[in-house]
Amino acid sequence: MIKAAIINVTGYAGMDLARLLHVHPEVELTQVTGRSMAGQRVKEAFPHLGDIDLVIQDEISGSVDVAFSALPQTASAEAVIPLIKAGVKIIDISADFRLKDPMEYEEWYGVPHPMPSLLEDSVYGLPELYRTALKGSSLVANPGCYPTAAILALAPAIKEGLIHEDIIIDAKSGVSGAGRGLSLNTHFSEVNENVSAYAVNGHRHLPEITQELGLIRPEYNPNITFLPHLIPMTRGILNSCYATLTEGSLAPGKEGLREITDLYNNYYKNEPFIRISESSPMTKHTSGNNNCIIYPIIDHRTNRLLVISCLDNLVKGAAGQAIQNMNLMYQLPETQGLEQLALYP
Repeated sequence: MIKAAIINVTGYAGMDLARLLHVHPEVELTQVTGRSMAGQRVKEAFPHLGDIDLVIQDEISGSVDVAFSALPQTASAEAVIPLIKAGVKIIDISADFRLKDPMEYEEWYGVPHPMPSLLEDSVYGLPELYRTALKGSSLVANPGCYPTAAILALAPAIKEGLIHEDIIIDAKSGVSGAGRGLSLNTHFSEVNENVSAYAVNGHRHLPEITQELGLIRPEYNPNITFLPHLIPMTRGILNSCYATLTEGSLAPGKEGLREITDLYNNYYKNEPFIRISESSPMTKHTSGNNNCIIYPIIDHRTNRLLVISCLDNLVKGAAGQAIQNMNLMYQLPETQGLEQLALYP
């Protein structure tokens, strides 16, 4: 059995990690931390996790094989560096190891990276693009929820040279994406029956999206407009992506639509958690599971490719993808512990 620990089980991603790891047949969850609730039992702090009889600790103590960090950025790196040095495999759900350029990290997160040398050692934890590297990794940078949906939506079109570099990503997220910390903007009275754009001058996930889309095809330099919105729902990400098609890349009319659908189906044909839809997906179609649903379509009037993608920000966008990465790191079946169907309605 793999002995696993969760750093910061008290956040939404940490709770979902505990929920999913508890039923994983090859994992024993042995330690959880959460300084705000240290000393309490998990089942007392979170009744929905009542079968997990562990005491919440201040920090990891004793031996574990793998640690999942659900701390915020900067705090996460500081917590896992000693564990990395001790030989523990790390899956970091924060943004601390996603960006390869330490100067870019400092620009977007406002502080120097605590150990820049680790940025080159980390593997970006998107299995659909980095499966081989993940199998030999000991430090995984779990992608952000918005980037996961955006990158998966656009990767096939970029790989085949179908779209120009100017891309618009119109993104929408449920309130759980903001975490459990108290904030006026996420109070019920503020978000209920309300929709708002935020981070209009640049969201921290933008450099991550740009970095990864730029690596898909040589000499492709994406110029991305990324605008997120807060939606009055608990879970879910819905990204609508727009890009102009390159001249002659697809046939006109229905034949072109058939070509783009076939392209996406072929690109993801061996991916267990990707679904190519024939109609526009809804966030409830992925609520509680590890799937990403993608719907590509062509607007022939404007010669644009439209790709809509959705996922659960706490599962494929965080905890579920982290477990998918762990399965790859330990050469386990990739879907193990992640076979849940969506909760609908």
